Amino acid sequence: MDFYYLPGSAPCRAVQMTAAAVGVELNLKLTNLMAGEHMKPEFLKINPQHTIPTLVEVADGFFLWESRAIQIYLVERYCTDDAARERLYPSEPRRRAIVHQRLFFDVAVLYQRFAEYYYPQIFGQKLPGDPARLRSMEQALEFLNAFLEGERFVAGGDTLTIADLSILASIATFEVAGYDLARHANVHRWYQETKAIAPAAEKNAEGAKVFGLYFTKK
Repeated sequence: MDFYYLPGSAPCRAVQMTAAAVGVELNLKLTNLMAGEHMKPEFLKINPQHTIPTLVEVADGFFLWESRAIQIYLVERYCTDDAARERLYPSEPRRRAIVHQRLFFDVAVLYQRFAEYYYPQIFGQKLPGDPARLRSMEQALEFLNAFLEGERFVAGGDTLTIADLSILASIATFEVAGYDLARHANVHRWYQETKAIAPAAEKNAEGAKVFGLYFTKK
């Protein structure tokens, strides 16, 4: 299957780790946003929202975007090991609900607030950091720290889920931005453990370093 992506993108890295977890090989399609490749007519036919990551099932022309939706799809469709599927994306309604909550927290709060604080500093006008947005971002990390109180993984329990993979990609991006994760003890402890055991963690680390290059150009 074709996977339109950028290595520096946290959502793209979350999908790559999920694909590795279920044993799916992605045909990587590097997509240069700066060159407007996501706005070409052929890409807009695939994804009218012109976003990455975007997944294409070449055999039957099924298209899907939004990284968390892709993560769920990959596990449900391609994870043939029942035990592994249950670990990554639990079927029990309450366990699954917590996984969903953490995924939605990542997209709507954690990474969103990272972007609101850091993106104006590294893209466009390269503005100085906004103290109010910094506080908002730190509050998101405090929420995550609270989720992890007494827990090994972000959705609770002793098994890594797709929520961990999504948030791992986000937190790796905080790290390359130079944010001191040690200020949030539970987050720091979880990050150190999870990046050591996550499938394709090396791709996440390498991609995060690519994103980190934006900070050297400020």
